[in-house]
Amino acid sequence: MKKINALDRQRTIYLDGAAGIRPALPVDFARLEQEARDKMHPEAWAYIAGGAGRETAMAANAAGFDRWRIVPRMLRNVEQRDTTTDLFGKSMPAPFFLAPIGVLQMAHSQADLAVARAAARFGIPYVFSNQASVPMETCAAAMEDASRFFQLYWSRSDELVVSFLQRAKACGCSGIVVTLDTTMLGWRTRDLDLASLPFLKGMGVAQYTSDPVFRRIMDQTDSSPKTKTKITWSAIQTLLAATRNFPGSFLANLRSGAGLRAVRTFISIYSRPNITWSDLPFLRKHTDLPIILKGILHPDDARKALDYGVDGIYISNHGGRQVDGAIGTIEALPGIAEVVRGKVPLLIDSGFRSGADVFKALALGANAVGIGRPYCYALALNGQAGVEELLANWMADFELTMGLAGCKNLEEVHNSELTQVS
Repeated sequence: MKKINALDRQRTIYLDGAAGIRPALPVDFARLEQEARDKMHPEAWAYIAGGAGRETAMAANAAGFDRWRIVPRMLRNVEQRDTTTDLFGKSMPAPFFLAPIGVLQMAHSQADLAVARAAARFGIPYVFSNQASVPMETCAAAMEDASRFFQLYWSRSDELVVSFLQRAKACGCSGIVVTLDTTMLGWRTRDLDLASLPFLKGMGVAQYTSDPVFRRIMDQTDSSPKTKTKITWSAIQTLLAATRNFPGSFLANLRSGAGLRAVRTFISIYSRPNITWSDLPFLRKHTDLPIILKGILHPDDARKALDYGVDGIYISNHGGRQVDGAIGTIEALPGIAEVVRGKVPLLIDSGFRSGADVFKALALGANAVGIGRPYCYALALNGQAGVEELLANWMADFELTMGLAGCKNLEEVHNSELTQVS
């Protein structure tokens, strides 16, 4: 595992600069985002960077951080700084993890595998996406004993849910992150304007096509189209893409129609809008891994989650991709932290762009922060090396922010002072 010292990281960048070498990856988030946009295909950019509706929830995520200000304390000995912590029994060098992002093949050909390798190199936990481009077993093998979790979208097939749970346990995942806020896709205007949904091309369904239960369902289900599809060049390209993205021989898949059948089966069972609190015991019956509920934004839901005995609560608005006008996650954090009171780990994502953002979340009661779009942009620009550079920068940024605020470890961050401004 590669260790990062903030001052060494900063010094290296400046010394390289003296030799005329600038960072390969933009340090400034706005530049990182712009360069990723310039490189990515418009459909990929729309899917990854876009939000729901007018994208006011995305704006709320960013604006929420500006309403909290750090109050640095002086004359404290912060020469030796310790950012280590643990999450569900696993040690981690910094209080953040890589949040699940689907269809990473739209950003880079190595997709989830590049991210898994980068995360493992730095000891940063990675949450495998349910909508991954690479099966969880392949990523787990690349991570060896590094910490990982599995994100679960609750399918219409309980048998498939059980299969995912069993596979996650078998490949060494430390917990199941049950995503609650995506039982239906939000009204994502950028994707709709382009009439683009990557799943129709067989992208982001590797967890399904690598699953024996899904393959059996696929073979047994009548997946003939319920509506007529116009035969156009674009329709043919979609068929070819779905075939290419299905495991195995392209020609054999083209003859059998496996790629198209997989897409139609996925669309028919992907989401289940009728799950309720009463369904949670089903998960506990079928796995002994920690269960973390992702998408919690209301204190009463956090309280109910504790009543149901969940092992962790994950504050998220899905990066602003589901409910336009939703509350920003940093706004939701204080009320939920007041309910949780350290009973279970409290995770949070959506809108985090810097070490200072991480500091604020920890000061308000979070235990760990999920990095989302930033690592995806780094992946798009430079693959695994880009993600590694981003992680090195985030670790250094957070450590310097912590020390300059007068905190030598995370316990002091949790007890540090913030002030709220209007």
